[in-house]
Amino acid sequence: MQAPSDEALLVGLGSGDADAAVAFVDRFQRRVYGMTLSILRDHGAAEEAAQETFVRAWRHAQAYDSRRGSVAAWLLTIARNMSLNMLPRRRADPIDPDVLAATQDPAPGREDDGQLTPVSGPIRAALLKLPNEQRRALVLAVFYGFTAREISDLDHVPLGTVKTRIRTALHRLRSDLGVSDER
Repeated sequence: MQAPSDEALLVGLGSGDADAAVAFVDRFQRRVYGMTLSILRDHGAAEEAAQETFVRAWRHAQAYDSRRGSVAAWLLTIARNMSLNMLPRRRADPIDPDVLAATQDPAPGREDDGQLTPVSGPIRAALLKLPNEQRRALVLAVFYGFTAREISDLDHVPLGTVKTRIRTALHRLRSDLGVSDER
């Protein structure tokens, strides 16, 4: 018997099908919790954010549009936004990017579809190749939603330096991952 697709489980979740809801949560709970934990760095807050993510997915299942991305991407975006909304306005103690990379699973499990939470293996490897300053600026901007100005204030470096670090890190990642800069 073939497992139902992510889209089918989401439709079932939205329609109130208890079996589909259980299967949906089982399929995505590790990734959602991993995303919330990597941002909030507190198990209780991460559990709360993960639970609220699934509630929002249930409430807004009909809003999912497959043309805009996969169910997993849609759900992880909800989890990321939920976590960022739960963060204090200013965080004085952002996580070290090396710690973030070290907390990820070294290899996907049997039930994983290759999407590790929240950073895949190739991206993690490419991130670890970056110089510390570039990696830190990029992780703070991308994973934690800090602005370049906030990173500048946090690291006590000029705003232009932060922008250059982020831009250079993105160019190196694209190069290492073989992603084209074409738009």
